[in-house]
Amino acid sequence: MTSAPLLAAGLATEVAAEGKSAAVTDWGARIGWLIGLVLFIALVYWLMREGWKWRATLQGDLPELPSAPEEPGPTHLTMTGRYHGSTTAGQWLDRIVARGLGTRSRAELTLTDAGLDVVRPGANDFFVPAAQLRGARLDKGIAGKVLTEGGLLVVTWEHGDRLIDSGFRSDRAAEHTEWVEALTTMIEKNSTEGAER
Repeated sequence: MTSAPLLAAGLATEVAAEGKSAAVTDWGARIGWLIGLVLFIALVYWLMREGWKWRATLQGDLPELPSAPEEPGPTHLTMTGRYHGSTTAGQWLDRIVARGLGTRSRAELTLTDAGLDVVRPGANDFFVPAAQLRGARLDKGIAGKVLTEGGLLVVTWEHGDRLIDSGFRSDRAAEHTEWVEALTTMIEKNSTEGAER
């Protein structure tokens, strides 16, 4: 016999002499780890929720959002897409969660002479009067959402004593440029009329 078969025969004899097999599973330890993991995940989600509520408390001075007027005037543009959230203007990571502005949702935007009407199924609608619009641009990100360059329509508006950036993404991204142009024209028109008064 060669050495390999002799070695194998020797190992087989040792295993047979021990008379027992290796432990298959330690169910108690496995269940303990699983429960620990579930509790850890629950703790993380609870801390995130508390952080969200704490941020809403800090932003409690944000006034109620205006609602659309009965007669908004003729419609200039409409868009369907997603609302990705609002931040403090110029600070794309400082999310605003008060008054429901932190809730992502589907959105239907309508631009009229009166301003920008944002209808959000399943979330609070809001209206930005034309006099409070401050700017519009294409961007690539807002708190918690990063897209390709120019993939996000960001509307800057004033509410109370805050400047707010709100991010929207159209179902047809080609519409974004048209929206930026229309909003910029409306803002320039309103600032010119305001200066003449």
